[in-house]
This record gives sequence, C-alpha cells and structure tokens, in this order.
Amino acid sequence: MFSTRAGTTIERPGVLVGCDIHPVFNVVESIDVFGERYLARVFTPAERAASGEAPERLAARYAAKESVLKLLKIPADVAVPWTDIEVGADPNGAPTVALHGRAAEIAADLGVTTIELTLSHDGGMAMAVVAAMVEARESAIAA
Repeated sequence: MFSTRAGTTIERPGVLVGCDIHPVFNVVESIDVFGERYLARVFTPAERAASGEAPERLAARYAAKESVLKLLKIPADVAVPWTDIEVGADPNGAPTVALHGRAAEIAADLGVTTIELTLSHDGGMAMAVVAAMVEARESAIAA
C-alpha cells in the first residue's frame, strides 16, 4: 500500500490521500529578527500580498510550505526553492497552493493531482494541515 513519510495515508477508490499536520513556533520572532531578508527568501510577493504581511498570517503560510515539502517526500539532497511552493488565498480568503519548478516535477512524478490546505494561527504559533490527492497506481493498489 502507498504511504507517505509525512503522515497518514487513507485509501479511497481511485485515489490515495496523504495528510500532514505541521506546527511552527517562533516564526513571528524570526520575521522580527531577520526582517525583509527572511520575508524575501521564504515568501513570494503574491503570498505577502495575500497575507497583508501580518506576521501570524505569514507564520501559517510558512507552516504550509513545510508541510507540502514533507508531504511530497522530497529527498534531503534535492534542492527545492521556497518560491517553487506558493501559498496564497482565493477570492474568498481560502488558502491555495501552487507548485512550480522542481516541486511541480516531484508532484507529477508522485501522481499528486490536488493539494488541499487549511491553516490556523495564534500569534507565534501556526499550524497547517495539508492533504494530497494521489492517483492510485495499479502497483500500489495490488500491494
């Protein structure tokens, strides 16, 4: 059966769903200490615009990026730029995830079709719950 390093895997007809919950602490402090250098390295302009640059919103989006990296099972020796994973918001304010570059290639190799995301935050702590819809391959179903 297919499973992810990141967390639980649930089997459904035709798809496999991996879930990860990722808490992050001290992100707000990191933003305060490193300021613009930190923001420029970790967040895309679209993410910053979507969050209004409120530190707690950025913390939740940082947690989401960490969760997506874990969920995609990216090897430690593979460099994936932060900008390859863009966390934004739709017109209703719901969080969105867009994968670019190397992150998109890895998702395609894994058969990931959709990534769903929920975010929560409370000042210095943020939590992200990420679920990936994965095409069930015959070899995975037969195992």
